[in-house]
Amino acid sequence: MKFTPEQHIELHGFNNLTKSLSFNMYDICYTRTKEEREAYIEYIDEQYSAERLTKILTHVSDIIGAHVLNVAKQDYVPQGASVTILVSEGPVVEVPDEAYDESPGPLPDNVVLQLDKSHITVHTYPEFHPDEGISTFRADIDVSTCGEITPLKALNYLIHSFETDVMTIDYRVRGFTRDKEGNKLFIDHDISSIQNYIPENVKDQFDMVDINVYQENIFHTKCKLREFDLDHYLFGYTKESLSPEEREEITERIQAEMEEIVSGVTLHSGTIFEEEDEEEETEKEK
Repeated sequence: MKFTPEQHIELHGFNNLTKSLSFNMYDICYTRTKEEREAYIEYIDEQYSAERLTKILTHVSDIIGAHVLNVAKQDYVPQGASVTILVSEGPVVEVPDEAYDESPGPLPDNVVLQLDKSHITVHTYPEFHPDEGISTFRADIDVSTCGEITPLKALNYLIHSFETDVMTIDYRVRGFTRDKEGNKLFIDHDISSIQNYIPENVKDQFDMVDINVYQENIFHTKCKLREFDLDHYLFGYTKESLSPEEREEITERIQAEMEEIVSGVTLHSGTIFEEEDEEEETEKEK
């Protein structure tokens, strides 16, 4: 069944479809020493504390028109934070036409849309490689709604809320609702790609790949930052302070990390770099 932005479907009772958005972002940094790693983790914990994450999720609830029922938040030791917000239906309003449109959602504003029985969560995972100087920060955000609005309308704001080098985005519509004649509807809006909910200026910055199972209403998009500037991945110094050999080695390690995150496969074992270092030392001795 095709839907237009102007079309309102008459349902038998409440819209029982569950629409779930999972947004996973990764920030990657090269930290040479233990002190740099600790400073990076401290910076991340400050930038993405439970208090700030709560503000971000509250804006998400505003975008999808939810009433916040309960907030549970926690900063962890040694690092990381979590926030869970339970939300319920917003004020009684007419659903805007753009609720059905495949287009980027708004940034924080007074936007009210219909939903009920929903939750929004975020968990952060700062970590570092014990040997190779790679530190990463991952944030997992889940927005699950019931009702007419898709949580994809919050994706634009979420992307703008985090500094990200790699993104993986999942969207799934589960269950079914019924029209007034009793026919099952397994989705209530057209969608061909998650990318249609991402602004053009953001898409220009990333290489993107879709993996979709249309018959199951499952959509998946992987995104990797297109342009590589080594300064973006150094913490507390610039590439000008490095030798050409150091720049090449660090670039190789960071790009390998990004490829592994995108592919979900370990492509470069830690021993590869260690063996290369040993070979270089042997050559120098000769």
